[in-house]
Amino acid sequence: MSSGNNAIKHSRSNYQSLRRIRYHLRHWGSEDAPKIFMLHGWMDVGASFQFVVDALQKDWHVIAPDWRGYGLTDWPEADCYWFPDYLADFDAIAGALSPNEPINLVGHSMGGNLAMLYAGVRPDRVKRLINLEGFGLPGNAPEEAPERYAKWLAELRDPPTMRAYASRKAVAARLQKTNPRLTAERADFLAGHWAVERGAEWHICGDPSHKISNPQLYRVAEIMSCWRNITAPVLWLNGEESVLRKNLTNVPNYAERLGNIKNLKLIDIEAAGHMLHHDQPERIAELIETFLAQGE
Repeated sequence: MSSGNNAIKHSRSNYQSLRRIRYHLRHWGSEDAPKIFMLHGWMDVGASFQFVVDALQKDWHVIAPDWRGYGLTDWPEADCYWFPDYLADFDAIAGALSPNEPINLVGHSMGGNLAMLYAGVRPDRVKRLINLEGFGLPGNAPEEAPERYAKWLAELRDPPTMRAYASRKAVAARLQKTNPRLTAERADFLAGHWAVERGAEWHICGDPSHKISNPQLYRVAEIMSCWRNITAPVLWLNGEESVLRKNLTNVPNYAERLGNIKNLKLIDIEAAGHMLHHDQPERIAELIETFLAQGE
């Protein structure tokens, strides 16, 4: 497997006990090279950044955790997931691997939201931040709370499940159905990390409980308070053809949200959808390295 014209850079796995969970951390590059932490999105894994890492020109120590309940990280002994736990998990990861220096941080989708939140809550810990389509969610009205709590309780009584696939090839085909821009080679690579073979079937490396609704409403005012507290320069990258971007950026007052970020550079990536790090990894890698070089 290669990423475009780039040779594959082999990764190594490391496991650490963090917050009573055995966490899997994927590493690329020399241990003593400058660090970049990369945070994956919902129903994804740290290996998702392989193609971007392959395209990086400098020697970087890239660290990409699998979030709790994803990839090779343990599933917690709980029946649902709480967003603040990811924040605390990453704080533990950053504290263990970069305790004495601010970090370079990349996040995609849910990981981008977490990166923004972390940079606002711990502004002294983030040197530079690259957000790949981490938009946040449409705001909720307080009147929605009863229905949301009721939905959550119903889903706890009847938990969601995840379908299995007949082969790795079938997993790859599912990934290409979701993202038609994904080449067969890249889809096959991702399938080998996104799912695991058990008996005669391939199962997604993700706890189905991630699909349970969050009973807590999305409070835009609170999130914006965190964004206003970010001191790190922020590079925000969007896929020009991203359906998610088009849907979320049409919510009321969305443009005003970006005004809460003090030092923001916004770039749209051509011929890319929501999974822009799969669609245009060379362009993403180029922009990341140019942006990080400005902080040296």
